[in-house]
Amino acid sequence: MKLALTILFLTIIAFGTLDASAMPRAKVKITQNTVSSLVEGLNSENLGLKSSCAYMIGELQLSNAVVPLMKILREERSEEMRIVAALALYKIGTPMAIHAVKQSIKFDESERVSKLCANFYSEYLKIKLNDEEKNEDTVKTALK
Repeated sequence: MKLALTILFLTIIAFGTLDASAMPRAKVKITQNTVSSLVEGLNSENLGLKSSCAYMIGELQLSNAVVPLMKILREERSEEMRIVAALALYKIGTPMAIHAVKQSIKFDESERVSKLCANFYSEYLKIKLNDEEKNEDTVKTALK
């Protein structure tokens, strides 16, 4: 099971899904039942279900699941599960979610989890800086 999750994460990282802004987002109607089911799945003892739910929450950017994901990032024994939670939080991108990822860089006991959280946070900063530069260019153009 650990090997399969590790391969999944390495594949995700290798194909560049860290750049969440580059992914086209289709408009999908997400029902409250879907949200509830995904959040409930985070409480499962089945790591496959739990990680799948965390991943989908990140893909759908469900900000109301930030707190349960933060709990997983802080308390889960499985490194793989903490990594999925960090990735989901990065993709959600709210200030509280990003802060949790940043804190894990310093405080997670696993060097692997800390390094991946550092990668997620670094990518977030890069995208944020790029967006600020674009906004600055737009303002300069408008003022001409």
